[in-house]
Amino acid sequence: MTLKPVSAEQGRPAAGSTIIAATDVTKSFTTPDGRALPVLESVNFTLHEGEIVALLGKSGSGKSTLLRCAAGLIAPSSGSVSYRGQVLNGANPGVAMVFQSFALLPWLTVQQNVELGLQARGVSEEERRDRALRAIDLIGLDGFEGAYPKELSGGMRQRVGFARALVVEPDALFMDEPFSALDVLTAENLRNELVGLWEGNEAPVKSVLIVTHNIEEAVLLADRILVLSSNPGRIKAELAVDLPRPRDRRTPEFEGLVDIVYGILTDRDQAPREAAGVGAAVSEAKPTPTSNPLPDVSPGGLSGLLEILAARGGEDGLAELADELSFEIDDLLPLVDAALLLDLARTGGGRISLTAEGKEFADADILTSKQLFARHTVTRAPLVRAIVQALAASGDHILREGLFLDLLRRGFSDEDARRQLDIAIDWGRYGELFEYEKDEGKLELEPEAIGVL
Repeated sequence: MTLKPVSAEQGRPAAGSTIIAATDVTKSFTTPDGRALPVLESVNFTLHEGEIVALLGKSGSGKSTLLRCAAGLIAPSSGSVSYRGQVLNGANPGVAMVFQSFALLPWLTVQQNVELGLQARGVSEEERRDRALRAIDLIGLDGFEGAYPKELSGGMRQRVGFARALVVEPDALFMDEPFSALDVLTAENLRNELVGLWEGNEAPVKSVLIVTHNIEEAVLLADRILVLSSNPGRIKAELAVDLPRPRDRRTPEFEGLVDIVYGILTDRDQAPREAAGVGAAVSEAKPTPTSNPLPDVSPGGLSGLLEILAARGGEDGLAELADELSFEIDDLLPLVDAALLLDLARTGGGRISLTAEGKEFADADILTSKQLFARHTVTRAPLVRAIVQALAASGDHILREGLFLDLLRRGFSDEDARRQLDIAIDWGRYGELFEYEKDEGKLELEPEAIGVL
């Protein structure tokens, strides 16, 4: 799909001049031992006047890092970000941010928190007060000017965050998962109010860039959705949302877009294609523990997903399944990724279906399912296979975990390396491939595992 301007009937002007442009942005962080850890690779995107753009992706896709690069809070390792045609070499002067964690100063009142940005810009006390009170009234907190953050609910605290960002009248409002720390009803209410302010031209901003992992949130809010792949983050697809506001989740058009995005996010190792105007990037490299990290799920959770699918006839829509289970993308997609990784399920067209192996697994008794899990894990999960092969090659079939942590740190942060090894240990122990002695940090091959290789 291509970007289409928002119609006049929708209350916003057509997408206009470019506010922010990212050109070949690549970002790597340095690990404690001096290695480069890639987070973003060759990312290009633009943000125009009159549009809301959503950055959507799984955990590890670099969404928040990209947002911070565009805000000038961190510098790209290579490439550039420009604001109104000028390359940034510091904080972006046209951007204000709303964070997930509210980030309010607890010793300041609501009004004082809202005034902070104006104070930093040298605005006079009287003007600060007038503008802060208008912003507080705009976001529905009139009467709470003198309250402290501890007196407010989570939703009210986030309203203060919005007021603090809007009061400086930025060209671009950046939001980093601003609703994810809120309960469902509060988040829905704030989304609707944000759309109302945007459509009514009441919000003093020219564009919005939002990071989210919630597919429906992206389709509800955005004029364009940029879908990022993971490890490192790249723009995998760009999708225009040409639905009039307010948007109804129950319409076929809305559900169809949600299905398309689900399909993009679960599209593994497919050849390049053009589907609904969406180009999907592909990796043909041999799978390694770094290129194909283990999804953060338990064998029991994976078994539960497969059993639910089996009970539904072996197939279901991803969006429908997530909705019925009250799952969001970071809840459901790791389970889907694990099923795809182990060749127990297939996805396509926004749907997931069991493979023959998946049906066999879902129907098996506990002993047989553990044997099947071991076979599929050693065959298709690179890290588990690497551990089993290393243990089999050692003289006494025992190795210290430090060996695997050192290898994983070549492609992961210390925290993520530890998490990947913990997942592999969980999977390996469930499949009775190896034992793990936590106190001594040792892994020992199970005798039966030799026959699985």
